[in-house]
Amino acid sequence: MHILPRLIIILFFILSSGCNIYKPVDARKVSPTGTERAKKNIEEGRSVGLFGVATGKMRGGSFEFATANELWRASLDVIDFMPLTSVNYSGGVIITDWYSDQGNTNESIKITIKFLSNEIRSDSLDVDVFYKTCIATNNCKINKQEGQLKKEITKQILAKAAIYKKQVKDR
Repeated sequence: MHILPRLIIILFFILSSGCNIYKPVDARKVSPTGTERAKKNIEEGRSVGLFGVATGKMRGGSFEFATANELWRASLDVIDFMPLTSVNYSGGVIITDWYSDQGNTNESIKITIKFLSNEIRSDSLDVDVFYKTCIATNNCKINKQEGQLKKEITKQILAKAAIYKKQVKDR
């Protein structure tokens, strides 16, 4: 039994079967030198080596919106009264759970904050406010609104972020 020829044939079928292990590329678009290809892969975030070690160093993800970011901290402070559903600072998104006042169970709001840059400017974040009105338990209507609450939350986040940035500079 010659196992090596069978193994080669099986490997050939696996690589050519479309399981996305082998992807042919256009030689005109890819640099012939390995270091340039590796550099491009690292820049595009596609660099993976042995056991997930990229370029000889153990590295985590990109955490641009970590706790040192003034906009991030200010946003969490402004909506700290609301329960959070999803907080992803590497993706730059905060999503609250539905929130309603203690006395009003038929109406609730949900806030989504998306960070577009680290700069403290009004166009650096996108705040969405969703209103849910329920007639019965399973009869609810959800609307996204561009009202005063959205403007007020954005204004409070920017003001608090400016204070945090000033405190960092004063240190």
